[in-house]
Amino acid sequence: MGKVILSGYIDIPENELKIVTTALEQHIELTREEVGCIVFEVTQSTDIPNRFNVYEEFVDKSAFELHQTRVKASHWGQVTTNVKRNYSIEEQNI
Repeated sequence: MGKVILSGYIDIPENELKIVTTALEQHIELTREEVGCIVFEVTQSTDIPNRFNVYEEFVDKSAFELHQTRVKASHWGQVTTNVKRNYSIEEQNI
């Protein structure tokens, strides 16, 4: 079993940008505190203001799945229901 890497971006509807960006700081903090989180970066695009680039690394599939479950039940999960996600997920076998 190996590390899981998620990379891509999210596009936030313009009328929801403020509420989502307000919730982002706590989402990043909570995720970085999760057991198994190696890297978690979310950065706003310099070209497209409502696009945020996402890069995540988790130690294994189990840690990644726990993260996904937590996120769905979180405040972040609630405020990002209309966000368009464009990700690729890769498992690296060690």
